[in-house]
Amino acid sequence: MATATASANGEWLTQARHLLVDLDGTLVRQQEAIDGAAELLAHFHDRYAIVSNNSTHTAQGLALRLRRLGLRVPPGRIVLAGELAVRQLAQQHPGARVLLIGSQALQRFARAEGCDLVQANADFVLLALDMHFSHARLALAANELLRGARLMVTNADATHPGPQGRVVPETGALLAALVAASGVQPWRVIGKPAPLLFEEGLRRLGAEPETTVVIGDNPLTDAEGAARLGMACLLVGQAPGAVAPTVAGLFRPSSPVASPEESPQYLLSESTSKVWRNVRTEVS
Repeated sequence: MATATASANGEWLTQARHLLVDLDGTLVRQQEAIDGAAELLAHFHDRYAIVSNNSTHTAQGLALRLRRLGLRVPPGRIVLAGELAVRQLAQQHPGARVLLIGSQALQRFARAEGCDLVQANADFVLLALDMHFSHARLALAANELLRGARLMVTNADATHPGPQGRVVPETGALLAALVAASGVQPWRVIGKPAPLLFEEGLRRLGAEPETTVVIGDNPLTDAEGAARLGMACLLVGQAPGAVAPTVAGLFRPSSPVASPEESPQYLLSESTSKVWRNVRTEVS
């Protein structure tokens, strides 16, 4: 793994033609924008896409939420695991019966995309982040899987960062319960580090991997996914046990990484606001 100085981070970003940017822990923490996020997006105003494992919101709804936080992002610049999972089912398995465990917003989106949402005799169970997940929903999904339905999961993150250092349980936590109850492993996981979200972000930008930098906070999703497609990645956040942010997250992999077990051990690097200050220093 190559390490980088703060100046080198700024150089990488000013040389980047496009950015793929994570959301939770990188630009926002629950109901607050992270310092420096608005400036960073404004600097790359038409050369970035947000690529997120978020499976609660739609791009339209998330754009409104971000606007309230001071981040003006067009919906077309937002790529979400939940929406992509729904589109994959609707396009590749038209007419399939789908038991969707997820938010009301995602269920409305699925119906608009033509999905046949059912409560029994499903062909697929689609598991997303469900803030109202319950024993009854767990039992319903587990028994559909045991009956023969295939399990598609929007993302496998166990948590995402919340305010004041707290964690927010994610889809992966629900997945652990569902696998424990049914013994059935996922047929497909859509979100990072799988390539689909990154590829969609590149497609919308008309970008190439070799001139695109991924900015995220999670080495197992953001850095791992970037490595698989040969993209540079800058990790932001606080290194565990460090007194101040450290700089050790920027790398360009020499070859794709086949699995998390083969990944280098990444350290978290600097804060989003410091990333922006480095960019501003390099271009001033």
